[in-house]
Amino acid sequence: MSTLITSLDTPAALVDVPRMQRNIQRMQQRMEGLGVRLRPHVKTSKCLPVIHAQIAAGASGVTVSTLKEAEHCFSQGIDDVLYAVAIAPGKLPQALALRRAGCNLSVLTDSVQGARAIVAFAREHDEALPVWIEVDCDGHRSGLAAQDPALIDVARILSEGAVQLRGVMTHAGSSYQLDNTEALQALAEQERALCVHAAERIRKAGIACADVSIGSTPTALSAQNLDGVTEVRAGVYVFFDLVMHNIGVCQTEELALSVLTTVIGHQLAKGWIITDAGWMAMSRDRGTQRQRHDFGYGQVCSEAGDWIDGARVTGANQEHGIITLGDTCHADLAALFPIGSRLRILPNHACATGAQFPHYHALDANGAVHTWSRLHGW
Repeated sequence: MSTLITSLDTPAALVDVPRMQRNIQRMQQRMEGLGVRLRPHVKTSKCLPVIHAQIAAGASGVTVSTLKEAEHCFSQGIDDVLYAVAIAPGKLPQALALRRAGCNLSVLTDSVQGARAIVAFAREHDEALPVWIEVDCDGHRSGLAAQDPALIDVARILSEGAVQLRGVMTHAGSSYQLDNTEALQALAEQERALCVHAAERIRKAGIACADVSIGSTPTALSAQNLDGVTEVRAGVYVFFDLVMHNIGVCQTEELALSVLTTVIGHQLAKGWIITDAGWMAMSRDRGTQRQRHDFGYGQVCSEAGDWIDGARVTGANQEHGIITLGDTCHADLAALFPIGSRLRILPNHACATGAQFPHYHALDANGAVHTWSRLHGW
């Protein structure tokens, strides 16, 4: 059932469906041109209509950040799932249940201890669980360095155990700190080369290592070649956000997620416009604060989605957003932005802002709005 944007209560998470579809096609075509599979990371949307659109465009399987996401995808017929967080031993029974139900679930580890726990569990339950080894390509988060002797130890434990070593994977998270083409291309090559090197080390040790999986939206859109890589995992490209805009991998007209908000008051002496979208709607993510252009808690647009230069959400309480207009002086904010008028806010981080809402309101090309449920929890 569809409705109109004017009938929506606020705050509301809006998805511009034509923009989303173009973003999906852009990434899919780029990966096909580079000769690799695209396994989208669905933690950005956690929404089945979005995931189905990615698969319909040619994506192969999905990447998830929680086993609840894996269960949800599998319940809807998506059975090739990579759980891309080093699995805690206590979650192995949940993973086993998915495998026994028919889900082609693979899991991740980056330590000898983790590998031993997986192998012991697999032997106990006679389950050839597919396992990836996480490689650290940039010191950003977790994983084993490509040259770490422990990489071979982990691979040997897995290959000699009751599991299947699926391959190696990495994520160039430090790409979020970059903002020029040359640096992004260099990091994309570093990500590719180190993960491929890790796989080659394992193979030289006489251990099969079929797949090499890499991925971040900035590096996926910047890589010049992906020789030796079999698949790419990227997620935020489906909506993009202000962090991606600052990095330089998307344009303003590609930002597909926004928050619809209502003006509820003014502090004229301070130059403030008060809205009903505080940090409970936008999230506390201030990712652009560390970039060249700080958008505060979000960039302000008209209700129709037109960018208002200088207008940002510069402050946020739980249910109150504070918009200021930068250096622009307006004699009467109350006349320009009257109480009851509505605006859209573009978020810093689409994953974080989306997580504040139980569903999206998806705007199609005809202006109709459809409700899409969004998954919560672990």
